[in-house]
Amino acid sequence: MSKPHPTLVHSFKRGFTRLLKKIQLSCLPTPSCSRLVLAGLVLFAPASHADSLDTLSQFMKSTQSGRAHFTQIVTSPNKEGKKGRVKNSEGTFTFLRPQRFRFEYEKPFPQTIVADGQTLWLYDPDIAQVTARSQEKALGSTPASLIASAPDLHALEKDFILSSEPSTDQLQWVQAAPRAQDSQLQLVRIGLSTNAQQVQLSKLEILDAFGQKSVISFDRFEINPGSIGAASFKFTPPLGVETLRP
Repeated sequence: MSKPHPTLVHSFKRGFTRLLKKIQLSCLPTPSCSRLVLAGLVLFAPASHADSLDTLSQFMKSTQSGRAHFTQIVTSPNKEGKKGRVKNSEGTFTFLRPQRFRFEYEKPFPQTIVADGQTLWLYDPDIAQVTARSQEKALGSTPASLIASAPDLHALEKDFILSSEPSTDQLQWVQAAPRAQDSQLQLVRIGLSTNAQQVQLSKLEILDAFGQKSVISFDRFEINPGSIGAASFKFTPPLGVETLRP
């Protein structure tokens, strides 16, 4: 993947636009190449007779930390009669409510996003660059808020208009529309699956402001593992790597 030579201003715009589209927790590379990482996590909660909003609420309350593998398919909008390009990526997602998460992209090339509770870090090894930004200012109406940052449904509703949708494909669906008119997102759909007394986040469908659609599927869930603590989200820029702090 070709990458422009970074100047201070251009490389930050490129790096942070990338972050926001990935984190939209959907995609946040450039408008032409957006990738996202978000987690699917199992939730212990009664599944029968549950409205999808109730199921999402229970997920947010009961799953305080987790780790999952994800695969993502990003499709760019059609242009001039040509079908949009399709890009695939995969990696792992780890989170600790309410303010810490870590995204590790593994394929097609490595990239790391870490929120340590105060700072949001984006590390791009391909251009040997780290971008650091205030976490409070950087998040807001993003998919990260949907899954990792908001402690409960009430907090989530401050940034999103939530509505229950009919079940399809054996999933319960919640639609989340950002309240902010200048959001990087148009719409997010959250797919929850049930198995006996367990509920898990199975899919995220994200339509961003550029018309790109991301579909993220989750597996290999670890729910509330004891090995996840604040130290799991500590990030130190590697030696010799440029660090931008806008």
